[in-house]
Amino acid sequence: MATDTESVSTDAGTARHGAEEPTFTVDELAARAGVTVRTIRFYGTRGLLPPPVIGPRRVGHYGQDHLSRLALIEELQHQGMTLAAIERYLEQLPPDLSAHDLAIHRALVASWAPDSAEDVPRAELERRAGRALGEEDLDRLAAMSVLARTEVPGTYRVDLGLLRLGVQLLDVPIAHETILAARTVLLEHTRSAAHELSRLFRDEVWGPYRERESDPEHVAAMRSLSAHMQPMVVQALVTAFQRSLKEELREWLKES
Repeated sequence: MATDTESVSTDAGTARHGAEEPTFTVDELAARAGVTVRTIRFYGTRGLLPPPVIGPRRVGHYGQDHLSRLALIEELQHQGMTLAAIERYLEQLPPDLSAHDLAIHRALVASWAPDSAEDVPRAELERRAGRALGEEDLDRLAAMSVLARTEVPGTYRVDLGLLRLGVQLLDVPIAHETILAARTVLLEHTRSAAHELSRLFRDEVWGPYRERESDPEHVAAMRSLSAHMQPMVVQALVTAFQRSLKEELREWLKES
């Protein structure tokens, strides 16, 4: 096994992760994921994490797909799944899922999880982020609604479900103003979609059902149904948005 302090070799990940994609040593991956090196190696022995690309001097190199898979495993654990259940879950996924696909999959898993916002001090925030965070980084994370400053100096209200995605976006060369504008667009349209879908469910499903049924148990069952529909609706919205975005990008590239 390679030592944990070796430096990154950009050539090592080419065969698997692409020449332009950064790779990490096991130490760097552990820091980014907010887990220990021992955990990463344990997941590897259990088959939860693909083996790294072996580069010069037998140094193992990990890519963004490993980072995304670790985030998915963490999310499944937050859902209360055992390690054996997570193994079975991951076995059902296509073996060639990209880091992007895994990130979307994790977002769908997290969509029906309870709110996971916590007040954490800056040191704990940076530990979970896997990196040091400057004031500009904090401003950008706040603009993405990943965190909010609290009345306690040095303590932040952090949406842990969004933290990993927000940290990844810190490395994307997008201006702070553009992030704010994108957030405004997303909030406007997602709220509109949520309002229309809620209205449709209320008028076409909930209303007629209430007129026919007065039994409290039946009403409770309908409330339960509406809660279970949430992940299905989120998945449908994400899928539709993905397809629409691909079409928009395809048309934009044609015009460029």
